Amino acid sequence: MGFGNKWSRHGVMSSSTELSAYMPETRKMSQGNLTSMLNKYGMVYVKPVNGSMGVGVMRVEKRGKGIRCQAGTVRRSFPDVASGYEAIRDFAGGKAYMVQMGIRLKKYRGRPFDLRIMVQRKPGGPWKVTGIAGRLAHPRKIVTNGSQGGTIYPASVLLPGSEALINRMKGISLRTVRRLHAVYPGLKQIGLDMAVDTQGRPWIIEANTKPDPCPFTKLPSHAALREIVSHGKAWGIHYKLKCLKSHRGR
Repeated sequence: MGFGNKWSRHGVMSSSTELSAYMPETRKMSQGNLTSMLNKYGMVYVKPVNGSMGVGVMRVEKRGKGIRCQAGTVRRSFPDVASGYEAIRDFAGGKAYMVQMGIRLKKYRGRPFDLRIMVQRKPGGPWKVTGIAGRLAHPRKIVTNGSQGGTIYPASVLLPGSEALINRMKGISLRTVRRLHAVYPGLKQIGLDMAVDTQGRPWIIEANTKPDPCPFTKLPSHAALREIVSHGKAWGIHYKLKCLKSHRGR
């Protein structure tokens, strides 16, 4: 059995009264939805329904009557939403996209970051948070993924003195995976991307059902990596662990 795509998983999580407060508003991509979301939030993220490693993600910001789009390190401005939407459609190449409320992320050394939280279970065992890694965005990019040149830090470095918040996010992660497991009973692991906004509020960005534990190879301690690999092996899952583009935080 499959585990849906980003759009369907978002719907499963958003429909939970336990999780809805942590879910950024997300709609299917259309010119009308892009316009209304920009009017409401000023900044949104446009991302593929089926995607991974930050590929195809675009940030769109309102600029007066026009908009500015950034994908990777490339920025383009458009005089109105209609012309920007057409360019985004060309960029999408016919793939299904969704538009998500923009979150003003906390920053470290002037760069936004989020957290990758691994939640796994062994056959017959309970769900467990096996690792948390902080991901700092490449200085010229909008996504935090290590595969896009992000830098990996322990969560405690990016969120100093926030043990209570980190523990709260662990609890949210466990509630999230239990909700998803109820709908997708074959689920064995998720990599939950969570962020903290400038007001200190946690958000669930997305749940990845084939998570790449590469970020954990860049942490000073490999305790989490060993735990993650052990849980994967219990299901016959073997990770490549080749992380050529991410960096270890200094």
